[in-house]
Amino acid sequence: MTPPTIAILIQPGQNPEIVVNAVKAAFPNLVVIEEQPESKALFIRRRAKKLGWVQALGQLATMVVSKYGKRFTAARAREILEEFGANPVRDPAIRRIAVPSANSPDLLAALDEIRPAALLLVSCRMLKAETLSAMPCPVLNFHAGINPQYRGLQGGYWSRILSDEENFGATVHLVDAGVDTGGVLYQHRLKPSKRDTMHTYPLLQTAASTGIVVQALGDAVSGRLKPLKIAAPSRQWYHPPIWTWLWNGVTRGIW
Repeated sequence: MTPPTIAILIQPGQNPEIVVNAVKAAFPNLVVIEEQPESKALFIRRRAKKLGWVQALGQLATMVVSKYGKRFTAARAREILEEFGANPVRDPAIRRIAVPSANSPDLLAALDEIRPAALLLVSCRMLKAETLSAMPCPVLNFHAGINPQYRGLQGGYWSRILSDEENFGATVHLVDAGVDTGGVLYQHRLKPSKRDTMHTYPLLQTAASTGIVVQALGDAVSGRLKPLKIAAPSRQWYHPPIWTWLWNGVTRGIW
């Protein structure tokens, strides 16, 4: 039998490539679709409309610090990659298709040509309801956080802030029109090192959790998707504003 084709929709980055390489090992007929990253200006305007400009600009400051702070956690990042055998290197042998946006007609055209058995989302835009309704296959998402308690962004960081490290981990779930609200398929929990910070939490969550991605895609291909019933509070989180991040770092040692 011909191996099933899997499509992964990503924005370029180290963490998505870890998932791509892990999936390629299990599903050789893999096609990667890359969307162009959204501009920070558009991102902040949308966030300000929802939360206000003070919060939006505070979160932008944290994002900038996080981006440039990674150079100071490079040693810990290498340890994580080695511990979990994760490969963040872009594989030039994998077929890639560029689209301007996850919600552009180009994505649907690519899927119509690829005809994948399943589509996995990793670090990309949310799909609009009209895009989802046109999907020709099951759509799954890899989320660096435990759902439904830590939907949205920086789930690992917020689980530590709430002294809830039992729920530090990652989730693979079905995709619906909400923010990480689709049915949970698999979860993987782990304990962060005291050396981990907001700069390394997502890398740790991703590198440690590729197994549940492959398992969920296997279920999708074989028609055995069975969402779990989870009775837990649901909340969406965002990046902490810079003052919150600094306060928790100085007073609690959680960076």
